[in-house]
Amino acid sequence: MTMQAARCPTDELSLTNCAVVSEKDLQSGQHVTVRTTPTHKFVFTVKSHHSVVPGTIAFSLPQRKWAGLSIGQEIEVANYNFDKSKQCIGAMTIEIDFLQKKSTDSSPYDSDKMATEFIQHFNNQGFTVGQQLVFSFCDKLFGLVIKDIEAMDPSILTGETASGKKQKIEIGLLVGNSQVIFEKSESSSLTLVGKAKTKEARQTIINPEWNFEKMGIGGLDKEFSAIFRRAFASRVFPPDIVEQMGCKHVKGILLFGPPGCGKTLMARQIGKMLNAREPKIVNGPEILNKYVGESEANIRKLFADAEEEQKRLGANSGLHIIIFDELDAICKQRGTGASSTGVHDTVVNQLLSKIDGVEQLNNILVIGMTNRPDLIDEALMRPGRFEVKMEIGLPDERGRVQILNIHTAKMRDFNLLSGDVDIKELAAETKNYSGAELEGLVRAAQSTAMNRHIKATSTVEVDMERAEKLQVTRTDFMASLNNDIKPGRKLLIIGTTSRKDVLQEMEMLDAFSTTIHVHNISSGEHLVEALELLGSFTDAERTTIAKHVKGKRVWIGIKKLLMLIEMSLQMDQAYRVSKFLSLLKDEGA
Repeated sequence: MTMQAARCPTDELSLTNCAVVSEKDLQSGQHVTVRTTPTHKFVFTVKSHHSVVPGTIAFSLPQRKWAGLSIGQEIEVANYNFDKSKQCIGAMTIEIDFLQKKSTDSSPYDSDKMATEFIQHFNNQGFTVGQQLVFSFCDKLFGLVIKDIEAMDPSILTGETASGKKQKIEIGLLVGNSQVIFEKSESSSLTLVGKAKTKEARQTIINPEWNFEKMGIGGLDKEFSAIFRRAFASRVFPPDIVEQMGCKHVKGILLFGPPGCGKTLMARQIGKMLNAREPKIVNGPEILNKYVGESEANIRKLFADAEEEQKRLGANSGLHIIIFDELDAICKQRGTGASSTGVHDTVVNQLLSKIDGVEQLNNILVIGMTNRPDLIDEALMRPGRFEVKMEIGLPDERGRVQILNIHTAKMRDFNLLSGDVDIKELAAETKNYSGAELEGLVRAAQSTAMNRHIKATSTVEVDMERAEKLQVTRTDFMASLNNDIKPGRKLLIIGTTSRKDVLQEMEMLDAFSTTIHVHNISSGEHLVEALELLGSFTDAERTTIAKHVKGKRVWIGIKKLLMLIEMSLQMDQAYRVSKFLSLLKDEGA
């Protein structure tokens, strides 16, 4: 039959998601197809109402928007029958958002209760993928869009065991056993809790394509694993699980260590690893300003975006990363500055209140870098602020292999690295080299190789024929190692033991370059010399001891000697020497 489209008579009827007709035309609960053009047809469930003029069919605004209907338009309406063996809805995914942006709030909405109410309210109604409708829940109006429909397993309908088949359909009938899953729209500030919300829609915070070696960071695998465990593990989990655990996210990471070990490089690449906004990178001294109050205002500006988004989106706010390079420039211990204005102190106070103050921000990660952690105010180091403290030290041999591989990768790709260059050998030879020094070593070797192909006559020319065969060889690396780049730090390890044989069995003795046997004190002269160096006895007391031990064989270790001296010094001065000598005899020394 041909009917005319009309406006829905009441708001209450608009919330039924039904096309409203006159009681004379159709009965409530029937399903119809509405054909707007020869190729476009839409399925609606109808509801009869006395206020609708016969020959017209009334639609709500979302329905008219979805079907592209205008008021007064003539449309073809026909009965539609659902095939209940194929068209009963098993699961339906619905995108949800507040209908009016001005009525948004950050209160959590229970998706399980929402799904139960949705099924009760719209039971035995037809739904189509892409359909738009309005839904009232907890006195709030929500705009819904049907995203996906799966048919119910036909085996269940016949009372058999589920076959596990999931068939996608375009049009389906909502029944009491249907499962409804809500998925908030991408830019929505709506907070959903409960199990009836989509899991797939959660965007993982970790970029799946990140690779540390491709990023140019080597030798920091262990450090990164520790940072990930402490700082990012809680952010990978869904917010509702984190909330149930009462877990709080880590808000601050402090990277410290000697210069050139990759602190800045690591912080710079963390932003690429995370599916977050581009991090704000700030050099410490840039914060400071000559005008009163401007330094503190600069700190507030860094956190302004995160504050605004948290107010708007609540728990669904994205992660904001702020990186402070040379943190010690602005966060020195309060009260140590010579300035009368105390500008450093107020900057520290402002930073403390922003990271973990009265109004807490849960969507920030502040990364600080310094090579002087001892200078930083201790209030910043407590849990809740710079909670994760990670030392980025000199790389070990495995780390040096990774770093050298990163810096020689391009030469290897273009066949400019000679076959005689052994990266493992270079890593073994470069003990105590930082990452920056290893990069410098590769640059020095490259310049040595290029220098071979430069003819320095009256003018400087490049021998192009030979330059095309340019290769960086082992000799270039060794020359740079011996002449150009030296490690900035040297390491000396001194170990002591009374059981050399045990170290020999453990094959640890070869790790030490030199083994020195330290003898016991074996003569009276040596004993007197030791007493003189220790300075425990007076000259007169030492002279008396020297007379008694002269020419005699003594056998005592320094540790035991110190113990005997300590016991002797507890006596009155007149008895010290005699007590010391008697203790020597008693110990068989």
